Amino acid sequence: RPRYVSVFSHKTHMSLAFDEYGRAFLGRPFLLVKEQAQKERVKGLEAQKLNIQAAQKVANVLRSSLGPRGMDKIMVTPDNEIVVTNDGATIMDQMDIDSEIGQLMVELSKSQDSEIGDGTTGVVVFAGALLEQASTLLDKGIHSSRISEGFEKACSHACRRLEDIADRMPVSASEYEVLLQTARSTLNSKVVNRDRDRLARICVDAVLAVADLERKDVNLDLIKVEGKVGGTLEDTCLVRGIVIDKDFSHPQMPKELTNPKIAILTCPFEPPKPKTKHTVHITSAADMKELHQQEQEYFRREVQMCKDAGTDLVICQWGFDDEANYLLYRNELPAVRWVGGVELELIALATGGRIVPRFEELTPAKLGTCGTVREVSFGTTKDRMIFIENCPNSKAVTIFIRGGNKMMIEEAKRALHDALCMVRNLVRDNRIVYGGGSAEIAASQAVLAYADSVSTVDQYAIRAFADALEQIPINLALNSGLNPVKALSEARKAQIEGGNPYCGIDCMDRGTIDMKEQRVFETLHGKCSQLRLAAQVVKMILKVDDVIITHPSEE
Repeated sequence: RPRYVSVFSHKTHMSLAFDEYGRAFLGRPFLLVKEQAQKERVKGLEAQKLNIQAAQKVANVLRSSLGPRGMDKIMVTPDNEIVVTNDGATIMDQMDIDSEIGQLMVELSKSQDSEIGDGTTGVVVFAGALLEQASTLLDKGIHSSRISEGFEKACSHACRRLEDIADRMPVSASEYEVLLQTARSTLNSKVVNRDRDRLARICVDAVLAVADLERKDVNLDLIKVEGKVGGTLEDTCLVRGIVIDKDFSHPQMPKELTNPKIAILTCPFEPPKPKTKHTVHITSAADMKELHQQEQEYFRREVQMCKDAGTDLVICQWGFDDEANYLLYRNELPAVRWVGGVELELIALATGGRIVPRFEELTPAKLGTCGTVREVSFGTTKDRMIFIENCPNSKAVTIFIRGGNKMMIEEAKRALHDALCMVRNLVRDNRIVYGGGSAEIAASQAVLAYADSVSTVDQYAIRAFADALEQIPINLALNSGLNPVKALSEARKAQIEGGNPYCGIDCMDRGTIDMKEQRVFETLHGKCSQLRLAAQVVKMILKVDDVIITHPSEE
C-alpha cells in the first residue's frame, strides 16, 4: 500500500505519496492533487508565460493613471464605499486579485509606498514593461536566469547613470524653494492639483516644523492629517498644534481658553473599582444616601487635586458620567473626554506636558501649556472640533483638510501623504533627478551604450531593460494625448545631439521639453528605488516555473 506524507495544504491541497516498492519514504514519489479534474499542472516555459501574463494584466490597469494627465479609477469597496483615486498603491490595494503572481505586483506597489511614499504607479508600470520584454526574450530561447542576470546588471548601471545626472539642491528652513517645487511636482498628478501651490506650501511648512535638519531626519508621525466634510479645498490650513475631533464635555463650558495649564490624564473620573467580583447590598435609603455621598466625595477629591495642581483644562483618555461632568463645570474646570491615545501623545509633545496615570501624581510640573484652546463649529451642523494652537514646542502639527465630500477628503489625504513623503526624502537626501521621463530616457541611453560592451548573452536582456525604461515616457505621452513616437524621438534627439539629459515629455504643453526649465523633478532616492524594486519582482516572477492552475468548474 502507498504511504502518504502531507507536504502542504494550501489552495492546491497537494500531497506527496510514495508507492509500495522500497522502504518507508524510499519508494517512487508521486503527487496527489485534490479535485484533480479541475486542476492542471503547468511547467517550464508555459508556466513562466502564464505568470508573466497574470502580472501584466495587473500592470496594464495602472498604465492610464501615470503622469499629470493620468486617468482616475473608481472602485467600490466590500462595504459599498466608493473610492475615486489615481494613486497606484490605493488602486492595487482595493483590487480583488486572485492570482498569486498578481498579488506580487500589489506587494511591489506597497513596498514603494512604505519606502518612498510616491511613484507607486510608475513602479508597477515599469515592472509590467520589463515582463513584456522578458516574454519576448523567453520566446527567443534565452534562459530566465540569464534574463534576470542581465536585468540586474542593467539596473545597477541605470542607477549609476541617474546618480551622475542628479543635481544637489540646498535644503534649509530659509531656502525651501526646492522643497516647494518637489511637493508641487508630486501634487501635479493628483485630483487636488487645482490648489497645488498652496497645498505644497502647507506640506513643506509641516515637514520643516517637525524636521531635525542637523540629523536630516523627519518623523512623519508628528504630522497629523485631519479632515472634515464641508467648505472647499481652499479652506485647508496648517494648524501649528493639534486638532482633535471632540468638543468640551459640558455645553456651558467656555469655548476659548488663553494660555491654559493642561492636565493630560489616562485615569477616569470615577470611584475606584475593586479587581475582584463584588456585590453591594443596600437595605435602606440611608445606605443609598451614604453611597451617593461617598461617590460625590471621590469626584470632589479628584476635581480638587486637579485644581490644586493649577489645572485650567483637563484632557482625559476616558469618559466620565454626568455627575463628574457637572462637578467639573461647577468648579470652572473645562474638560475634554474620550481622547485617543495617539492624540494624547501628540498633545503631550506639543504642549510640553506629561501624561499622568493617577490623580495622586498630578503636579504643576507635569502640566502642559499652549497659546489658545478653542472649540470650532462648522456650518449649520453640530460638528465641533477642538484646536490646540500656538504650542511652545511646535514639533507636532496638524494639516486640517476641508472638502465637499468624504471622497474628496480621502483623496486629498492620500495626495498630501505622497507630497509629505517626497519632501521628507529630499530632506534626507537632497539629490534630485528631473521628471517627465527625462531620467528614464537618459538611463536608457546609458544602458544601451553599456550593452554594446557586453559580449555574452546578457546583452539581449540589457537592451530589453533599456527598451522597458522607454515605456515610462511613452505612457506619459499617451496619457497626455501626444504622439508617443514623435514625443519620445524629440526627447531622445535632444538628449543625444544636444547633450542635455534633462529633456523629457512636455505633458502640460508648456512649450519646452527641458524639465529643468519646467522645474519638474523628483528625488533620486525615489527613482532608483522604483528601478530596483521592479527588477527584483521581475526576477522573482521569472524564477517560478511550476504552477498548478485551477479551471472554473463546469457548473
